[in-house]
Amino acid sequence: MAAPGFWDDQQQAARISTEHARVTRRLDGYRRLSGEVEEAAELFEMDPSLENELREQLAPIAAELARIVPEAGIGVAHGQMPERELERVMLDFYHRRFNLLVCTTIIESGIDIPTANTIIINRADKLGLAQLHQLRGRVGRSHHRAYAYLLTPPRKTMTPDAVKRLEAIASMEELGAGFTLATHDLEIRGAGELLGDEQSGQIHEIGYTLYSDLLARAVKALREGRRPELEKPLHQGPEIDLMMPALIPDDYIPDVHTRLVMYKRIASAATDEELRELQVEMIDRFGLLPAPLKNLFRMTALKQTAAPMGVTKIEVGGQEGRMLFGQEAAIDTQKLVELLQRQPGRYRFEGGNKLRFGGNFEQEETRFATVAELLSTLAPHDENQDEQTTRTT
Repeated sequence: MAAPGFWDDQQQAARISTEHARVTRRLDGYRRLSGEVEEAAELFEMDPSLENELREQLAPIAAELARIVPEAGIGVAHGQMPERELERVMLDFYHRRFNLLVCTTIIESGIDIPTANTIIINRADKLGLAQLHQLRGRVGRSHHRAYAYLLTPPRKTMTPDAVKRLEAIASMEELGAGFTLATHDLEIRGAGELLGDEQSGQIHEIGYTLYSDLLARAVKALREGRRPELEKPLHQGPEIDLMMPALIPDDYIPDVHTRLVMYKRIASAATDEELRELQVEMIDRFGLLPAPLKNLFRMTALKQTAAPMGVTKIEVGGQEGRMLFGQEAAIDTQKLVELLQRQPGRYRFEGGNKLRFGGNFEQEETRFATVAELLSTLAPHDENQDEQTTRTT
């Protein structure tokens, strides 16, 4: 027989500790089962063989184990078995009528056998990171110490990605490692194509969040019948500065992580309804909203209005304010001209993209009201809706 490597992953109830062990032959590894069988433990021996090769590959393994550990009761399970027979085998294993199950990845999910404390995964280098994580979780589901042995060929014969997967699964020793493993998996395989079969990319160079934003922008453009502008910088919405505090106070939400999550949710709200629901939730969880947080919600609502108009920045404070427009501004130019003609002392247009306006903005409420009124005035005109209104009247 070939001389594979032997990765030993030890688990224990609420803790998972990982160790590496090397044995010169797979036979030596199987002999370790003797001690487990003497302790009346239950074990999985899992082989990731293709279904059409199951009978040819699982039977010799079961025979070899019967020779090495004659005192063990051995069963076999795979996906080609009749449903009733497979059910009988799994029930017998659950009720401890035998204590060693030779099987395929059919046990990857949905199996909860607290008395099973050892799993041997043959050719673990062929499995993905998520599969290894799921299979490792089939044991150690009670207070008994558990072991997961990952059998591999010599390191030099494995692919670089396989080595990275095994190193990643062996390095995750704490609870809640699933997300970290998923991140490692994305870095190893790449994010890939959304609809294609290629797995490529360097997601770790830009981060998962930025990648998600880029993907969302491209999908939105395709749905709107536009060609995605992949080279165009991401636009995070208008910048609004009304010269007043707009934040979540530390004494309102002391936990830093929770505050960051709430900032993200507020910034991600796409409609007024989502903002209202979020306000209700925060009042229910943390109490009445302080003034700075109310300002944050109101500014976010203004951003929702300004974003589709192509507004990039709004600043108001003291006696003056200004509004900057992007290259693809969608405003009612006729209303803008009327403002400039009727109130030349208050409004003036500069540089082709900047509207300046004056007034007494000492009061915070005046700043909000002025910006809201100006956005409402310059909002694009819906001619179809006006025609329908005219006909109705």
